Amino acid sequence: MTAAPLTIAVTGLNATDNPGPGVGVIRALRAHPDFRGRIVGLAYDSLDPGIYARDLVDDVFLMPYPSQGLAAFSARLAEVHTRVPFDVVIPTLDAEIPTFIDLEPQLRKLGIGSFLPSQELFDLRSKAHLAHLGEIANINTPATRVIADPNDLRQLEGKLEYPFWIKGAYYGAIEVHDVHEAVSAYHRMVAKWGVPVIAQAGVDGDEIDVVAVGDGQGGMVGAVPMRKRLLTDKGKGWAGIAIRDPEIEELSRRYFKATKWRGPCEIEMMRSRSGELHLLEINPRFPAWCYLSAGAGMNLPWAVAQLAAGRDVAPMHDYEVGKMFVRISLDQIVPLSDFESIASTGELHHSTTGDAS
Repeated sequence: MTAAPLTIAVTGLNATDNPGPGVGVIRALRAHPDFRGRIVGLAYDSLDPGIYARDLVDDVFLMPYPSQGLAAFSARLAEVHTRVPFDVVIPTLDAEIPTFIDLEPQLRKLGIGSFLPSQELFDLRSKAHLAHLGEIANINTPATRVIADPNDLRQLEGKLEYPFWIKGAYYGAIEVHDVHEAVSAYHRMVAKWGVPVIAQAGVDGDEIDVVAVGDGQGGMVGAVPMRKRLLTDKGKGWAGIAIRDPEIEELSRRYFKATKWRGPCEIEMMRSRSGELHLLEINPRFPAWCYLSAGAGMNLPWAVAQLAAGRDVAPMHDYEVGKMFVRISLDQIVPLSDFESIASTGELHHSTTGDAS
């Protein structure tokens, strides 16, 4: 029996040179042969490029930033749901996921499914707790210090060797080569993301990222590792290739077994020159490059949509090694009326079918 079509809400439509994952998630959903539903985009800025991708989103609604409070965010979600009822939501930005975790019971009452970790697990995988996470999962991690005051950076002499990395609480990493660069990077991160800031030892080697989904019971629904082939000046992957490595798969499985993580995540690791794997960080959502999983034959966004809808998904093991993604930057030509609609009314409807009016 064919499952009923799903209307799926997806956030993170900021497809810039530092792209959000939403566009990649939506492309993967639409690429699945069983997709017959509708995509609702949830955006935070009227110039998010994904808003205007008519072949990807059917309806788009502007949302208040989570920092504006749970009540405002919840009210807007409920309003969107009355305009275009959606079955599941896939949040894709670190900063909004705690809000969606808090709202899970309310969303469930509205008939909206999601597939997210608990707040406890979300906090555990934070950069500030990386060393502890490495201990409980038996995974190597670089030396890490949590910094709440720039003067603390001057106390790292002999504890972290330069160059090392200054990382923001949610996003961003700056390599620093002396204490002056470290203090400057600290202030930049605090201005953007607040405290704490993380100082992390550098590991010389090859970075490997894994897009993966945990079932919440200690198992792994599926995982596709990728080696970056081209980086932007922000350190974001612009090209990458799907690889297979039993050690990487085993490390990923250890993470899920130890934490019982529920939902998508990105596992960032480094293989040192001596061959050891070091866990760098866990991002609690799909990465922007997640469309590679669909292209390689293991459609993880589709799996999450099914799990969020309460449907069973068997563990997936097969994908095509050697599949590459190469990102492209292009201009979208859109009528001014589209921008005027989203900017003035907070919504835009690309198709006339369905419940939107």
